[in-house]
Amino acid sequence: MLINIRTNQEQQFIDITSQVRKFVEQEGLKDGCVVVFVPHTTAGVTINENSDPTVPRDIIVTLDKVFPVHGDYTHLEGNSHAHIKASLMGSSCTVLVENGQLQLGTWQGIFFCEFDGPRHRKVLLKAIASS
Repeated sequence: MLINIRTNQEQQFIDITSQVRKFVEQEGLKDGCVVVFVPHTTAGVTINENSDPTVPRDIIVTLDKVFPVHGDYTHLEGNSHAHIKASLMGSSCTVLVENGQLQLGTWQGIFFCEFDGPRHRKVLLKAIASS
């Protein structure tokens, strides 16, 4: 399945947990896992707290301190910071599914991470059933 995302900021986290849950339900996946994959080099995916909206902001601010938008980079496109941040977040995550439910912790959510927006992006989902 494909999730289309339109980001509206240069850097932002978008909670996609509900879309992943809906996918698991639509697939009828009872036990197994779901793979969330981001096919972009300046965006990523992570699992973190989705209860407090300041957590994603704090992550972005801290990443900017270590990897500023304007740094000593040689990449001609001028978005090296976005490539580095996306590499740190990773391009995929796997979430276990038991009894049709994502096995996330109480405060966990799945976030699409934009570091070079605004853009049109996509997230690919794959359900894998336990044998």
